[in-house]
Amino acid sequence: MKVIDVAVGVIKRANNIYISKRADSLHQGGKWEFPGGKCEVGESVEQALSRELKEEIGIEVVSQQEFLIIEHDYGDKKVRLNVHLVDDFNGEATQQEGQLAKWVAIGQLNQYEFPAANVDIIKLLQQEY
Repeated sequence: MKVIDVAVGVIKRANNIYISKRADSLHQGGKWEFPGGKCEVGESVEQALSRELKEEIGIEVVSQQEFLIIEHDYGDKKVRLNVHLVDDFNGEATQQEGQLAKWVAIGQLNQYEFPAANVDIIKLLQQEY
């Protein structure tokens, strides 16, 4: 099974993280997620994440740092999440694609249902911050 490379942005402002709810019709629909999307052919993770965050939430990434890489097999799909921390950006994060979105305190992320592949992101955030 092919592994899908995904660029994921943990958008951090003070002690809060920006999350959005996946559309019900999508894979893992109805669950909360960190914004991002598939890497296109010939595109670096950094390029993909900058493009996706501009399209999805209207921000311009000034800098990003690799946070962790997660490979997860959902059974019907395998993903490699290239997770980057973004705490330097221009603009105000607002959902551009009609999804519900909000800023959530790092300590409260456990109160939201995320896809299984995102659990390690939340654990690391809560350990580091």
